[in-house]
Amino acid sequence: MSLFSGWRAAFRIARRDAVRAKGRSALVVAMIALPVLGVTAADLTYRSALPTVAEDLTADLGAADALFIDQGMGPVRLEQMPDGVMWGTPEDAPETLPEDERKPVDVPATFPKGSRYLTEQSLPASVTTRHGITDTQITELAVADPLLRGRVELTEGAYPKAKDEIAATEAFLKASGLSVGDRVTVRGPEQAYTLTGALELPADLKSESLFAVPGAVIAPWQKTADGDKEILPPQAGDRKWLVQGPSGAGVTWSDVLAANDRGVVVRARQVVLDPPPDSEVPMAAQMGGWETDNAEMTAATLTVAAMAVLEIVLLAGPAFAVGARRSRRQLGLVGSCGGTRGQVRAVVLAGGAVLGGVGAVAGVGAGFGLTALFRPMIEDFTGRRFGELTVQPWEILAIAVLGLVTGVLAALAPAIVAGRQSVLESLTGRRGSRRSSRVLPVVGSVVLAGGVALAVYGGVSGNIKLVAGGSVLAELGLLGCIPVIVGFLGRLGRRLPLTPRIALRDAARNRGRTAPAVAAVMAAVAGSVAIATYTSSNAAEQAYDHQPDLTAGTAAVMAFDTSQKANLPRARAAVEQNYPVNGGRADVGRVWAGSDCSVYYEEENDCGTIGLVKPTGEGHSCPLKGKGAKELALRISADEHKRLMNSPACVDERWTSVSLGNDDSKIVIGDAGLLTSYVKLDDPAAAKALAAGTPVLLNPAYAENGEVTLKAVHTYSERDKENRALHPGKARTTTDRLKVYVAPDRYAATPGIRMILPQRTAEELGLHTEEHASIYTLSREPNDAERQATDAAIEQAGNRAYVMTASGTQQGDDEAVLLILALFAGVVTLGAAAITTGLSKADAEADLTTLSAVGAPPGVRRSLSGFQCLVVALTGVMLGTLAGIVPAVALRLTDLRAALADMRADPMESAYTPIVMPWETIALLALVVPVLAGLLAAALTSSRQKLARRAG
Repeated sequence: MSLFSGWRAAFRIARRDAVRAKGRSALVVAMIALPVLGVTAADLTYRSALPTVAEDLTADLGAADALFIDQGMGPVRLEQMPDGVMWGTPEDAPETLPEDERKPVDVPATFPKGSRYLTEQSLPASVTTRHGITDTQITELAVADPLLRGRVELTEGAYPKAKDEIAATEAFLKASGLSVGDRVTVRGPEQAYTLTGALELPADLKSESLFAVPGAVIAPWQKTADGDKEILPPQAGDRKWLVQGPSGAGVTWSDVLAANDRGVVVRARQVVLDPPPDSEVPMAAQMGGWETDNAEMTAATLTVAAMAVLEIVLLAGPAFAVGARRSRRQLGLVGSCGGTRGQVRAVVLAGGAVLGGVGAVAGVGAGFGLTALFRPMIEDFTGRRFGELTVQPWEILAIAVLGLVTGVLAALAPAIVAGRQSVLESLTGRRGSRRSSRVLPVVGSVVLAGGVALAVYGGVSGNIKLVAGGSVLAELGLLGCIPVIVGFLGRLGRRLPLTPRIALRDAARNRGRTAPAVAAVMAAVAGSVAIATYTSSNAAEQAYDHQPDLTAGTAAVMAFDTSQKANLPRARAAVEQNYPVNGGRADVGRVWAGSDCSVYYEEENDCGTIGLVKPTGEGHSCPLKGKGAKELALRISADEHKRLMNSPACVDERWTSVSLGNDDSKIVIGDAGLLTSYVKLDDPAAAKALAAGTPVLLNPAYAENGEVTLKAVHTYSERDKENRALHPGKARTTTDRLKVYVAPDRYAATPGIRMILPQRTAEELGLHTEEHASIYTLSREPNDAERQATDAAIEQAGNRAYVMTASGTQQGDDEAVLLILALFAGVVTLGAAAITTGLSKADAEADLTTLSAVGAPPGVRRSLSGFQCLVVALTGVMLGTLAGIVPAVALRLTDLRAALADMRADPMESAYTPIVMPWETIALLALVVPVLAGLLAAALTSSRQKLARRAG
């Protein structure tokens, strides 16, 4: 028999065996196809979502040949790279003139002869909406022109053509509540336009903007502003020119160089797509050394691919082992007919190749189908339309080959075991006995310890490659220890009821089937826990570093200046009517000495000042600032540094928020309502102190023996005639010692307030005050409609006040990432547990028959399947959680090292690098998923005994 005929027979046997055992074959195909599907869909999505150079040009130019931009340097020679993005002045260029002395550039004169062009100019504007008003960007551009196709597309209605028409992006229409046919008014000049159509920017689906024809907005606005000095003129941006070159010629590199000589930068389509050689690019000599090193990214990609292959092998390997065991009589017949051990192995390997090939083809096909099906959803999520579904044939082929090779690798170990079995054992059905390896757990323990040590050392030394290598070694070492851990589980079932005891002993007895499934769950959970832990820790660090404008859950309505305080009541009414206010309001007043600096600020020393004098010494001076700070930073840990940074002495040195409209003194006029609603200080003693005229100090570092020193410089401007008449003479400086109520240390970081001064105390001190703001407690964050309605009401009241809400940390997609990781690990856990349960049920049919024979109730089969599934899932999740902590902690140690270096260079820099466990994700994986797996296994298992054919 030739080599090829032998393999042909092996493949024929493998194909028939796969068809005969449809359930097991489907499980193996599914476990191979799912990763192939995921990688295929990810590759298609990445390649399609990543814009090509041509697609980037269409996003900038539409169908035009070039974009000409006056950089505002005047008619001087410039240099640029062929991409039109990087530009500059030549090294030998004369010194640039001041902006007011630069001559204008005649940009159209730089176009090639016979060109056609469109102008583009944008400006910010406040416009009306269905809910109220909102800020947006208006672009004057003839979007109906064919030159804009590909850049701007019409989705509903018609393009604007008249000067009283305007079009909006779909994102703007959704946020504003408007629709085609509605009227939009530009606030300021009060110009009204009709919405004629809905537009889409394929390269920026989330853009909220408006488009009008040239001359429809800017010129009328400027004309109105020229006639009414109370109307601000439009703040239009620089004009750009979209150019279509001469027919058949376009805009060439020589045209670009000619425009550069006159101070114009050009982004030309044919130049970008077919750039000139560096010898023809004057700027090329300055742009050397731009290559990037992708070694770390390549290493990370190879590591992820290797772990993915290992994951599939661990999941599919037991299925091939059980298949080979169930086909041992057939394999024995092959041997009895003269087949060699190599041919027996070939039958099992051919089974891996057949199922791997089917899984690869199914996975690639399903990846294409799902990507096409969910393409609109993916485009909405990324905010960009795919130019086309980009397929890289060699990458897709490599993915399919990876699936095929994975199937063969999964069948390799079972093939070796099947080839070692004697013909007699195969024909009689005896399994034989084989002791577990004693070397593997020892090696695994050594590798585990070495991997953990290497990862931690990499984290401490800041070497990411060592962290990655150590993490993989630690996981592989734990993988080698799993058979011993599974064997230990069997001893835990001695005092348990019947079915969990049998489940634990079955898992321990059949370690070749249980250990790989546990390892597969462990690998999936380890990766998810590692990323989730790092993400949670990074989010906690960002939340700590965030500097809030206001106390969380509050909003402040404030007047723009002192002359407009009469508008506060109407602004308050707007907030109370539209915002989700929870409770009453607390009023805040400004306090100052001498002339008001918010009015008399043009000249130096033309207004008064007020502030608290901070004592010196321990508890008052910040040790992280000034003399000896760097020496101290070298000696302290990150935790000690955090404690010092949060102390009252340093919290004001770290950052100063003046969000409530006061100056750096952060002294405000308020009452007990401000304490409870904004400061969150619910202390009757503090409220009683304010009522008695005693100030409440929120930062204890400014107090000494229960008193503060208030220093005021009463400087009056000559232009402040009313107050100047009452206070003639030179500036007067006063220093007062005030008895204060000192709040606990934790209130020192209250945004915008250092001390609350009662109104009557300010008057007794000869200070000036005025009502300035009001604070509201909110039940939730206001939505777009509520904000727009409030802005409109304030606009109607004269637009002399504004509303500010507490700014939260930018979480980005952290919550979505954690959810996706948990779902991924949960799906793999369910799949691995289901496969193991199915295999164990098929492999232990004789034991189940014995149970039925001795009188076990029918429900035992169902509960046994549930507990077998629970054992695999729970064990894998627990080990995976421990394995995932190693790389997360090591990476955070790397971040800590970098943070400590920054802190020691600047002691006021934060070194806080927390390690926060994602308990919600871990709880979902450790509790919900294993229980769900057990319940599903029990529910899907029949309690009825199937009739078995007697052997022999």
